[in-house]
Amino acid sequence: MQLAALVGMNYPQSVLDEAKTILAAIFPSSPFHQIETVFNDIVRLFRGEFPGYKKCNTEYHDLQHTTDVFIATARLVHGAVLHGKKLSHKEITLAMVSALFHDAGYIQCESEENGTGAQYTTVHVKRSISFLKDYFRDRQLLEQDARICAFIIDCTEISQDIKKTRFPSPSIELLARILGTADLVSQMADRTYLEKLLFLFYEFLEGGIKGYEAEVDILRKTIGFYDFAKKRISDDLGGVNTYFQAHFKVRWTTDSDLYEIAIARNMEYLKYLMETHQTDYRTKLRRGGLVERLEEQLKNNVYPATGGGTDNG
Repeated sequence: MQLAALVGMNYPQSVLDEAKTILAAIFPSSPFHQIETVFNDIVRLFRGEFPGYKKCNTEYHDLQHTTDVFIATARLVHGAVLHGKKLSHKEITLAMVSALFHDAGYIQCESEENGTGAQYTTVHVKRSISFLKDYFRDRQLLEQDARICAFIIDCTEISQDIKKTRFPSPSIELLARILGTADLVSQMADRTYLEKLLFLFYEFLEGGIKGYEAEVDILRKTIGFYDFAKKRISDDLGGVNTYFQAHFKVRWTTDSDLYEIAIARNMEYLKYLMETHQTDYRTKLRRGGLVERLEEQLKNNVYPATGGGTDNG
C-alpha cells in the first residue's frame, strides 16, 4: 500500500471527502461545516477566484501543498485521539482551519504587481496569520479563535522555538505541533517532491534565501535538510508523527506509517541522483510533467530573479 494511492491528491474535493471521513470517525454526530466552508474559500483563493487577490503563482507552495498539509493534519489528529488525547470539536476545527491558512501568505493582493508570492518567503507566516485574522473579522468570527489559529500556524515557521512558546492550553500546543509536523512530513512524502524542489529553488532565489546558487544545490542540501527535519519533528515538535501509524491501522488496516515509507523512498532516490546524476538530474525527474513545465517557464523568463538561467540544460 502506497500513500499516493489512498486519495486523489490532485483533486481538492477528494481530499475534503477523505478529511470528512476521518473527522466523522472522531465526532460521528457533529459535522464540521466550518472546515468545509473554509476549505472551499481557500480553493477559490489559490485559484484566483477570491476578491482582491491574485491566483497562486508559486509552484512549490501551491494549492496541493496546502491540501497535502490539510489531510496530514486530519490523519495526525485522528491518530492522537486513538492514542487517548482529548481534543474538542472546536479545537479540531481550529487546527484544520489553521492548516488551510498556513501558506495563504504566498498569495498576492491585486495591488502587489511585482514578482510572485515567493518574494514573501521569509514573512509568509506573518502574512498568513494576517490574512486569517482579516478573514475571521470579515465574517464576524470570534477574534479569540483567530488568535488560537495564530498560535497553531506559528509552529509552521521553521525557525520557531516552540519550547519557548506559551500556548493557551496543552491541547492547542499539541495541535500546533501536529500542524508543524504535517507541514514538514507532507511535502517530503509527496511523490513529486524531488521534481517540486526545482521550483522551490526559484522561490528561494526570489525570496532572498541565501546559499543556493544553482538548482543542484537545493537537491544536495535537501539530504541535509532531511536530517534537520527528522530532528525537529522528533524533538521540537514532540514526535507526534508517531500518531500516523494508529490512523493508518484503523483507516487502512496497515501497521505502517505510509508517510515515513514515502519519505524514505524519496530520500533514497535523491541520494542516487546526487551520486550518479549531478549533471543530468532533470532527465531522471519525470513525474507529473513538472520538469517540462519548469523548462517552459524558464524559456519564458517567468522567474525575473534569474533571467531564466539554469545549470542543467
